[in-house]
Amino acid sequence: MISNKTRITMWLIVPALIVGRGQGQTVTIAEDGVAKAVIVVAGEATEAEEHAADELADFLGQITGAAFDISHDPSGQAPAAGKTRLLVGTEAAKLAAPGFSIDGLGADGIVIRTVRDDLVLAGGRPQGTLYAVYTFLEDQLGCRWWSSKVSTIPKKPTLTLAELNIRCVPALEYRETFWFDAFDGDWAARNKSNGNSERLDARRGGKHTYEGFVHTFYPLIRPDKYFKDHPEWFSEIKGKRSHDRAQLCLTNEEMRAELVRNLKERLRKNPAATIASVSQNDWHGNCECTRCAAIEQEEDSPAGLMLRFVNAVAEDIEREFPNVAVSTLAYQYTRKPPKITKPRPNVIVRLCSIECSFSTPLSDERNKAFRDDIIGWSKICSRLYIWDYTTNFRHHIMPHPNLRVLGPNVKFFVDHNVKGIFEQGAYTTNGAEMAELRAWVLAKLLWDSRRDSQALIDEFIAGYYGAAGPHIKDYLQITHDAVEASGDWLGCFSKETEKFLSFETLGKGWTKLKAAEAAVADDSDLRFRVQVAQLPVMYTFMMRWDEMRKACEEADADWPMPESIRTCYDTFRQVADKKEITRLNEWQVGFDALEKAIERAGK
Repeated sequence: MISNKTRITMWLIVPALIVGRGQGQTVTIAEDGVAKAVIVVAGEATEAEEHAADELADFLGQITGAAFDISHDPSGQAPAAGKTRLLVGTEAAKLAAPGFSIDGLGADGIVIRTVRDDLVLAGGRPQGTLYAVYTFLEDQLGCRWWSSKVSTIPKKPTLTLAELNIRCVPALEYRETFWFDAFDGDWAARNKSNGNSERLDARRGGKHTYEGFVHTFYPLIRPDKYFKDHPEWFSEIKGKRSHDRAQLCLTNEEMRAELVRNLKERLRKNPAATIASVSQNDWHGNCECTRCAAIEQEEDSPAGLMLRFVNAVAEDIEREFPNVAVSTLAYQYTRKPPKITKPRPNVIVRLCSIECSFSTPLSDERNKAFRDDIIGWSKICSRLYIWDYTTNFRHHIMPHPNLRVLGPNVKFFVDHNVKGIFEQGAYTTNGAEMAELRAWVLAKLLWDSRRDSQALIDEFIAGYYGAAGPHIKDYLQITHDAVEASGDWLGCFSKETEKFLSFETLGKGWTKLKAAEAAVADDSDLRFRVQVAQLPVMYTFMMRWDEMRKACEEADADWPMPESIRTCYDTFRQVADKKEITRLNEWQVGFDALEKAIERAGK
């Protein structure tokens, strides 16, 4: 459980926050397994507020063993005299506080307040009331939703509350934990993720929806449709117009008019969209024509030309789509901020950290170039988003010791005017290394960047792994200490041959993981979670089987794996199949990489 002291600190950092917790009046919700409160929803409630009431009733029932009624009585009167009212939603809140207002709460700010014998759980629309309910269940009652399948719901037959007066508006408007399990709509809502990929319907509060998520130049101006008749719309490279791994000619006004026409057609078919992507293809190849090159030189960055183009598109669509922002990338060749042009208010710039070292925080000199770019963009952009990388795309299943930087980096982003963060993880499969841990910790940090990230990691490990937790912590410490000592550049495409993945490191780690399994041998669920945590070490051993064998002999150590690589693979596959792991990297379905490793080992 998080202490009250820690919880209050969490809220104090948020602007427009009031926290008060007195020692006088208490509110009784349940007593000895009997409901002493009724949940009240006003007739004007939104779908999300109705769902918030259902969720509150469900979880209060699980916690106390009592059945909680939901009243839609417009007067808000409890069906039985003397019962506390749990007022869910903006209009229901006015039954206790007639002057209640959601002004300043935005889409997802929350209010949790006791008013005499009532408890108000409300917030901005569409998501705020849901988030108020989940925050109450988490911070006051101890509920945790570790993954889509694993949660901790405490048992408390008697529930009483001291005074509460909490008002919170999150610093980030866009929060996306782009991990496979995190797409689950219930998990996302309960952990306050609201990005494009999460399966969030109106009942779960909705989300920010993109029209074209990224790399949209060619979807908007398709080379197969346009290049033959309009080669001048595409990049000039070494004196020749090309569409092969190229971009668009951003000074061509005729091309921009066609792109705007196509974009408007897409937006008309996607009325839920709140953001439209107009962004470069996923390679270099920017236009070298005289006009484009002159602007890039004037701006001291290709980002200047990109911004001029995107600003013009944003202005072109603004009248018909006033609630849609246009998003572009600061990525690879456009990462450096421009000297002159600034983004329009309806333009979002997504700055990408792909070149960074992910075992060291942004404060480290390794990441100085990217850090400088964040500082530069933060001075000119009112809606700066971050596209961050929290997995190894080449080896999803391999140890990737980046946990120590998650908290410091999210805090750095927020402290530098960032309004949205997309944390790209292993998004195509279950079972990536420590996937559930990263998704949960990131969700907590994106809601409140001032949380202690190590405390969050420790809390997850204790809740998710039970008695195996201390050994899991030891294993993670071994891999994180190893990458720091090695000097390896931990990128998002790291290879299995990195120095930190030594026999010594993996052997020590394996000892801790086997101790973790022994600690929960009598609990099949916990044991399976530990077995999934063992897969990254097994995978790395198999990918370097002969090398590891030699290192073991040189160290005069005991061999930790099965004698046969095929036996090791069979054990790996049993766990992987049960976990429903479908791939080992971003690109390939299946287990070809391991099959090839077995062939190389010749056994």
